[in-house]
Amino acid sequence: MRSFFKKIFSTGMIFFLWSRIFAEEGMWTFDNPPIKPIEEKYGFTLTQEWLDHVRLSCVRFMDGGSGSFVSPHGLVLTNHHVAIGQLQKMSTAEKDYVALGFYAATLDQEVRCPDLEVNVLVSMENVTERIRSATQNLDEKQALKAREAEIAKIENEAKEKTGLKPEVVSLYRGGEYWLYLYKRYTDVRLVMAPERQPAYFGGDSDNFTYPRHDLDMAFFRIYENDQPIESPHYLKWNRAGASENELVFVAGHPGSSNRLYTAAQLEYQRDVWYPLVLKTIERRINVLHEYMKNGPEAQRRALRFLFGLENAKKAYTGEYQGLLNPNIILQKQKEDQALKKQIQENSEWKKSFGNAFGLIEKAVKKQRVHIPSLFFQRIMGSRLYDIAEDIVFYAIEKEKPDTERLDGYHEAQKEELLFYLFSPAPIYQDLEKAVFLGSLKMSIEELGLAHPFIKTVLNGQAPEKVVEDLVQNTQLYSVDFRKRLVEGGKSAIDTCKDPMIVLLKNLEPMLRKNIEWRKKEIESPLSYGTEKIAQALFAIYGKTRPPDATFTLRLTYGTVQGYPMNGTVAPYKTTLYGLYDRALSFDQKGEWWLPARFWERKDQLDLSTPVNFVSTCDIIGGNSGSPVINRNAELVGLIFDGNIESLVGRFVYDETANRAVAVHSAYIIEALRKLYDAKALADEIEGIKQE
Repeated sequence: MRSFFKKIFSTGMIFFLWSRIFAEEGMWTFDNPPIKPIEEKYGFTLTQEWLDHVRLSCVRFMDGGSGSFVSPHGLVLTNHHVAIGQLQKMSTAEKDYVALGFYAATLDQEVRCPDLEVNVLVSMENVTERIRSATQNLDEKQALKAREAEIAKIENEAKEKTGLKPEVVSLYRGGEYWLYLYKRYTDVRLVMAPERQPAYFGGDSDNFTYPRHDLDMAFFRIYENDQPIESPHYLKWNRAGASENELVFVAGHPGSSNRLYTAAQLEYQRDVWYPLVLKTIERRINVLHEYMKNGPEAQRRALRFLFGLENAKKAYTGEYQGLLNPNIILQKQKEDQALKKQIQENSEWKKSFGNAFGLIEKAVKKQRVHIPSLFFQRIMGSRLYDIAEDIVFYAIEKEKPDTERLDGYHEAQKEELLFYLFSPAPIYQDLEKAVFLGSLKMSIEELGLAHPFIKTVLNGQAPEKVVEDLVQNTQLYSVDFRKRLVEGGKSAIDTCKDPMIVLLKNLEPMLRKNIEWRKKEIESPLSYGTEKIAQALFAIYGKTRPPDATFTLRLTYGTVQGYPMNGTVAPYKTTLYGLYDRALSFDQKGEWWLPARFWERKDQLDLSTPVNFVSTCDIIGGNSGSPVINRNAELVGLIFDGNIESLVGRFVYDETANRAVAVHSAYIIEALRKLYDAKALADEIEGIKQE
């Protein structure tokens, strides 16, 4: 079910679109790296050895974000804001890792995360022809069903053969399909995180801005068989960092981008999707603010959810403002028209690709009408609701042949599904009540009391009474109870009287009908149409431009440089001098105060140490925690943000203003050694042997 909601010119002008690689644009797959443009512009050659080493040094955080190995003993570096979910789950009122930070000076002090999964990309295989063969000569509805069945077969075969985690990835909006195999790690332990305040210095006010002064870092260690793994591929530390105008690379897992959307799809996003999502986020933020009035413990419990929503609000607002620029849609319309013209002028292409744009436009019209209603037929933000939904659906789906199951419930996905279902992370009853009631009231307002979804949830009772009964009386807080239900299968679900399970059993036919309608009326024509457009573009230009982001490993490159800003110029780096100046300029108030250790040890610090820096590397959400590396594949920085000008990068890339913001490698070492007394950790990442 989670995956269901995630899915929710002249010829010269097209050539311009597909040949912009000589700017720094591009989130490139590792099977198709930008070797030629880098050689021509920088005189540096990406060798296969270099690429393999970097790929195997990178990790994907499955709760969102990227990271990298920074020692041969399983030590992983990422952002504090990537780690914050696990930090909060590991915290209590008496021991708050988010606010106060954490450091394990020895291995036995490292603390296991409750439900963190980390992946390493081991191999990639092009399976496009196999999937094309399965869908050949089928209409869009038949093709979707056949494609899903073939993907399930491929993943299941790979899982049985290798034991690795398989994932068939659609690239170029269906132009290619690749089987990615990951080594999956679930014993991940916290090593170090600073207090949230220096990690997120400037708070929401400074978010997506630059200059910045953040220590947005955290360290984890990966274990197997209760021992740290050996990680022969890791990024050596370069304390000096990158210099101005130096070539650098970012290797990470950008979440999603829409640069290959048609004009009709972008217009739908502008007119329907973004206003809908932004309105929803604002309401959910208001619910959390109201809940947090209950005191310090409520504030601690809600913090990571509030952080995520506020971060999303600012990001989506920037993206939406970008879409409101008429030039973006106009340029896309011209590109679409030019491609349509070329297709119509070629009889073979016309036969193969001629109906692609029409299918997409027809599906988009249906999206405009139906998606706002479908969007609110769920409860958002409730962990208990999500658990119940997955348990009920899994019990039904696992009785079907694997190729006929809904995505998320295939045998190859079972291990990951159960890992999250059986997570021991705390679920707070008071917070659950607040978010469940807030979401339910929002759905009532949008759908009306007469809507079948609302009538099923309320069952003739007041919303407050329904939520009280559901959240207070469910047994889903217990991991053992969840396990018994899953192991008991459909018969255990059929006889279960737990109120949350009963609710999802009652909702399941309606939710399933919505999924089936979405597949038939939206997904089938969209996937069919976009795949045909991708094939047409491949026929003309091949793979001269990277695919949209898909939360899979990508490589981007650029140079360290400032940019024009507010009538002046933003510097390529900031320093500790600037950090203290900013804190003092705000009188240490609001979001710009620093913990006591920063003042007590100020004289020990080299205030000329670089803190943050910017580069022209092309990134987007999901790149958080990505390493910034130099030609020698040495770590020189840690991506944690983009500037406000980069938010339109979901749709277009502008080298003059788009900047990736990173923590400097020198600041991390300076902080570990002089602020946090983390000598052992600093020695490990700098390769200094312990005495």
